[in-house]
Amino acid sequence: MAELITWTDFESVDLRAGTIIDVEDFPKARKPAYQLRIDFGKLGILKSSAQITAHYKKEDLIGRQIIAVVNFPKKQIADFMSECLVTGLPDENGDIVLSSIERKVPNGTRLI
Repeated sequence: MAELITWTDFESVDLRAGTIIDVEDFPKARKPAYQLRIDFGKLGILKSSAQITAHYKKEDLIGRQIIAVVNFPKKQIADFMSECLVTGLPDENGDIVLSSIERKVPNGTRLI
């Protein structure tokens, strides 16, 4: 088990709902990945690199709501600047399965 955190620690991680609006291949990434554009409502549209090619086709991701950390510093990945971290869980092979939202919520809604 990981080290215990306080409620304040948890609140410092800004997890938000967003909808994927664009998906592109990312051939310059070291591991197979997509470049995503995600609509977070009032927070705007943010970009992310996601290693989710094993389970998801580009066309199946458009319109899908995801959960992402939006308060990490930007990260340069090859020639792409990632602005948020899409969350998921590794399956038995280590391939990422996206965290899912049971019902649609407004983009930008914060996980509490």
